[in-house]
Amino acid sequence: MPIVQKHDPGTFCWCELGTTDRVAAVAFYTKLFGWSSVDAPMDKDVYTMFQLQNRDTGAVYAMTAEMLAQGIPPHWLLYVSVASVDDAVTRINEFGGTVVMGPFDVMDMGRMAVAKDPQGATLAVWQPLKHIGIGIQGGHGSFCWPELMTSDAAAAKRFYGAVFNWGDKTSDIGNHPYTEWQNAGKSLGGMMEIQKEWGPVPPHWMGYFEVDDCDATVALAEQLGATIVMPQMEVPTVGRMAQIKDPQGAHFSVIQLIKK
Repeated sequence: MPIVQKHDPGTFCWCELGTTDRVAAVAFYTKLFGWSSVDAPMDKDVYTMFQLQNRDTGAVYAMTAEMLAQGIPPHWLLYVSVASVDDAVTRINEFGGTVVMGPFDVMDMGRMAVAKDPQGATLAVWQPLKHIGIGIQGGHGSFCWPELMTSDAAAAKRFYGAVFNWGDKTSDIGNHPYTEWQNAGKSLGGMMEIQKEWGPVPPHWMGYFEVDDCDATVALAEQLGATIVMPQMEVPTVGRMAQIKDPQGAHFSVIQLIKK
């Protein structure tokens, strides 16, 4: 797997699971993806780093009572690397987003904030110091793709273009337009507009993890207590994917990429 030394500003750099049962989540994901785990004590609990080949690939923490009281469900939070969190927060506010936490320093690891876009999808921004974020990509269990589900694709293009200077390239996949976010000419993620027939799906960012065998991963996830939200399906020229809800209720996707 390729080792990652840095994340350019405007690219996704970290994924973090907030859950109701950290110990159970660690057991689930380490078995599902072959991750190892390293605990880092915090003031009131433990922050667990997930790793592949001794390189960080994500993390998990137990959600606070305050978060649960607000009705926040278990979730994966995706982070975008930025040169300045404070500048990013200024742009988020200026272009219609809402900052819900921060900016604040995470010890000497970096500086961050959590925000919602104008349609309500949540993501974080990260200004790295000692911790760049994900340190390995390109293999089984590695984070590989972020995808925005939104209620207004045109508005989302304006917002993310203004905040992160992203470009966009839209094509048709099946019967629906699909947008690829572009950073310095390279695709870094995707976007689809939520369709009425999908039901009451809120705007959100979805994280994808690469797997060697989609069918085997789905079967193992079910054995470990997960729910298959979207069964395996082929994405032409891309790969075979499925959407999963872990035993605590956090959603994520897996994809077996077509090797080129």
